[in-house]
Amino acid sequence: MTTPYSLVGFARPKPERAAELKELLLSFVAPTRAEPGCLEYHFHEDRDEPGVFVFYEAWRSKEDLDAHLALPHLTDFWQRRMEYLTTDLEIRRLTMHSPYPPRD
Repeated sequence: MTTPYSLVGFARPKPERAAELKELLLSFVAPTRAEPGCLEYHFHEDRDEPGVFVFYEAWRSKEDLDAHLALPHLTDFWQRRMEYLTTDLEIRRLTMHSPYPPRD
């Protein structure tokens, strides 16, 4: 297996849309974890800055991530994201240096 393709993202919602955005992002968790190539998908809220949502993803390959991002519910979210956010998503693509255990 090659090194997973990973990223971490930060979403800073408009205060009046925070609860709605949280529910929407939570609704992505189970279907994303079931996708081919998804190794990890976690949704968090910053403990030091409540209301800032953080997600971490690890994919088998960039192609698997690209397929994920092309799904209709994600393209729809991407087009409408600024309805929820005060600033655009901050996404950092990561290179994993620690070994990743094989997955059956």
